[in-house]
Amino acid sequence: MELRTVTKRSGNFVAYDRTKIFNAISGANRDASTPEDKLQPDDVERVTISVELAIGNRENISVEEIQDQVEKSLMAQGFFDVAKQFIIYREKHSQRRRAQKELMDIYRDIFFADSADVDLKRDNANINADASMGIMLKLGAEGAKHFVDNYVLPEEFARADKENWIHIHDKDFSLITLNCCQIDLLKLFHGGFSTGHGFLREPKSIRSYASLACIAIQSNQNDMFGGQSINAFDYAMAEGVRKSFKKILAAEVERACEFCDVETSADIDFNICTYSEKNNPAAVENLTAVVGNEKLAEKIYRQACRDVEEETHQAMEALIHNFNTLHSRAGAQVPFSSINYGMDTSPEGRLAIREVLNAIEAGLGNGETPIFPISVFQLKDGVNYNVNDPNYDLFRQACKVSAKRLFPNFVNLDAPYNLQYYRAGDYNSYVATMGCRTRVMSNVNGAEQSGSRGNFSFVTINLPKLAIEARGSVGEFFRLYDKYITICHDYLLFRLKTIEEKHVYNFPFLMGQGVWMGSDKLKPTDTIKEVLKHASYSIGFCGLAECLVALIGKHHGQSKDAQELGLKIVGHLRERTDEYTKLERRNWTTFGTPAESTAGQFQRANRKQYGLIKGVTNRDYMTNSSHVPVYFPICANDKIQIEAPYHALCNAGHIAYIEMDGDPTKNLSAFEAIVRAMHDANMGYFSINHPVDRDPVCGYTGIIANECPHCHRKEIERGTFHIDRLNH
Repeated sequence: MELRTVTKRSGNFVAYDRTKIFNAISGANRDASTPEDKLQPDDVERVTISVELAIGNRENISVEEIQDQVEKSLMAQGFFDVAKQFIIYREKHSQRRRAQKELMDIYRDIFFADSADVDLKRDNANINADASMGIMLKLGAEGAKHFVDNYVLPEEFARADKENWIHIHDKDFSLITLNCCQIDLLKLFHGGFSTGHGFLREPKSIRSYASLACIAIQSNQNDMFGGQSINAFDYAMAEGVRKSFKKILAAEVERACEFCDVETSADIDFNICTYSEKNNPAAVENLTAVVGNEKLAEKIYRQACRDVEEETHQAMEALIHNFNTLHSRAGAQVPFSSINYGMDTSPEGRLAIREVLNAIEAGLGNGETPIFPISVFQLKDGVNYNVNDPNYDLFRQACKVSAKRLFPNFVNLDAPYNLQYYRAGDYNSYVATMGCRTRVMSNVNGAEQSGSRGNFSFVTINLPKLAIEARGSVGEFFRLYDKYITICHDYLLFRLKTIEEKHVYNFPFLMGQGVWMGSDKLKPTDTIKEVLKHASYSIGFCGLAECLVALIGKHHGQSKDAQELGLKIVGHLRERTDEYTKLERRNWTTFGTPAESTAGQFQRANRKQYGLIKGVTNRDYMTNSSHVPVYFPICANDKIQIEAPYHALCNAGHIAYIEMDGDPTKNLSAFEAIVRAMHDANMGYFSINHPVDRDPVCGYTGIIANECPHCHRKEIERGTFHIDRLNH
């Protein structure tokens, strides 16, 4: 019986063709190491014949079986080097086929799977992965990750990531750029700046300040892969309010004098005639000298104040709408934006804070809760925390808005590890946050400040996996822990080697416009190596609660011994990163990782490998960072006391959440009491989650009683909108 057909790997049948065997052997022969190892044409023919003799009495055979026989025939006849080259050839093609299959599986998920169930589609809350450009963005991202996995990463890092010992975040950007930045808007705006598509003059009004804040976030986001934050939003907007007030007041004087046929007899003293929330007798006195009539002067002044309040309101409303509609990054992604405020006690700064809170409370067009910017109110004793503090009323307003919209979150400048940097009046000394929790402050290579700095990148360790592998041995756990801390550290240095050799012109806004610390001293052709010393380099962890259960049977919400061990585990990581900082003069930090998608990925991998383990792998997600599990019944104060000590250890970022039942807008005193409890326990960054309803038709998001306040529908979807779903 003669061989008639060959079964390909796809399952299709093709006619047998001996020339394909001959050509495959010839190809391997060309790659032989030395001329002495190469086959002569007669040898190639002889090997081909021997293969045919071995398989020729079959009607059908698979491609794999033919290739196995080629290897055997080459080695049987002593052609070992050519056999080696043929094996290498097979493996390369096998890798290519695996890569094609993996990519096709990814693409199939992106195109056809339900977006609600696929981590590929929901690992960024600011990407619409169902839209055409969103799909394109994800295709490119997943293709880039595959390239890095298979052709860039050293085997040690690739294996650790693939086997889910660690998670390499934003792998698709690992050859391109760095993570995030705190933008000092005042530094950027003074003198104007370029977006790369045109130069923008220094803004002259609060509308322009708000508009250019969005443009700055948008432009910087296109140079980086993570989140963008404005570290002193109120101080920046206050300058815009001052400029608007001057223009408005001058225009009001001109109109009043023209209408009343009055000649001005003096110039307006804008050092005296400034915006005031209530009365400003000195301003009225100066305006009286200008227009010659005290009552007219008072009317002019109050009208100017009302006008600038309205303009600021409109500017902040536009800012909130812009941040949620700028699908500008790769044509599909809303920039991941954050703003920090609450500290400026000037009348202009207070106005900006009040109106941005009003805009957040009002929501978007149909009353939807704005996802962006992540809004952060900076709490400080003597500024806004106590009843007699100048901005206490704004703290109360922040509580009211957060009770309705989940934002703002709160950062505690009084926590000792934040207070050590605080210098009254210096907004760059105030700790600010990016995204859900990223914190950058200490700096062994220069000024310790929040503005103009950011995180280079971070890697996360799968703590429950280490604990399961340790089989109850704390000593073995720490041995594995040290191993993967070292791998995370070495990976970040590997990643740095690529990025630090890039040039200023590769980051036309971030570096080219001097947004990043020290970059204003560089030429376009300079590398960015020198200024990356101001970044932080972070090693994170996920699943502390499940790790403790796997090690000693209880998590830190259940046992004092578990709490003691949990603090030892996180403290050990902090000790290692502090040690790296001293040895290398680089800002190494410890991170309580927030990413929900990572918590899900780690959990699925652990469950697949180890099966269902109660309290460890039996839920869809492991508990991120150092939180007490959300399903565990515990009073708010106990949860606060347990989680607070971890914030002091996690100097790269941390957050705490307290869940409230019901409608917290009905009990603002209780809401404020919880915020105060977290502040007084020295938590660094925290928020309160609560149920938020959503109308599926009009999109209204908020507390809905019997009917939707926007469209008056009575059939409502109940649920909870969790802040921790917003990951960068």
